[in-house]
Amino acid sequence: WYLVCKTEILSAYVLPPPEKVFRSFLKMLQSGELARDIGISFLRVLKGFAIAFVLAFVLGMFRALFPGISGYYEHAVQFFRNVPPLSMIPLLILWLGIEEAPKIAIVFLSGFFPIYMNAATAVAGVDPKLIEAARTLKFTGRELFFKLTLPAALPGIVTGLRLGFGYCWRALVGAELIAASSGLGFLISESGEFAKTDAVFVGIITIVVLGIAADALLRALLKRVTPASATEVQRV
Repeated sequence: WYLVCKTEILSAYVLPPPEKVFRSFLKMLQSGELARDIGISFLRVLKGFAIAFVLAFVLGMFRALFPGISGYYEHAVQFFRNVPPLSMIPLLILWLGIEEAPKIAIVFLSGFFPIYMNAATAVAGVDPKLIEAARTLKFTGRELFFKLTLPAALPGIVTGLRLGFGYCWRALVGAELIAASSGLGFLISESGEFAKTDAVFVGIITIVVLGIAADALLRALLKRVTPASATEVQRV
């Protein structure tokens, strides 16, 4: 990047030099503009992700444990799973307005399906021999779920959470590019309209760094849960 700018293969308008991007970053950081947009985007992601996790986990458990019940909603889930969330922005704006609701809905729709599919698959894939052994040991239904099924399925559920969060983060930025007046996506969109390429780079790099950091934090938090769960399965 530095060498391309120094040799002027591309103009500074198309590819601003790293030092200019860094200066823009410091300026936006000092003014509070960048921190404000980061906070707004993260809050939207956390709200949508939390709703997606709760609903996807519950429906995923029902699908794996009570296949008969899942028949009432599985077709609708599979239908919406194949609809790109960003394609629903016009409808969501029409239905929910132009405030926060459509953005959170986009985040929810993006994160729900990987969490749901991984949770359902992980629970359904628990070794039947372990379940048979637990029943032989007179486990109650509650004990069977919390001491065997859930711990054994936790690695798959954790994978779904990480995938879901990544999809939520990317989808939010896309939604903010189209229908927002704040947030990192709006920062990039507005900077592009005013030909502030250095600010566009600041927004893109910030999104990447925050996405990596958030995934690392989520992985560290979930790691504290997984080993204990694995120990429970081994005891069974």
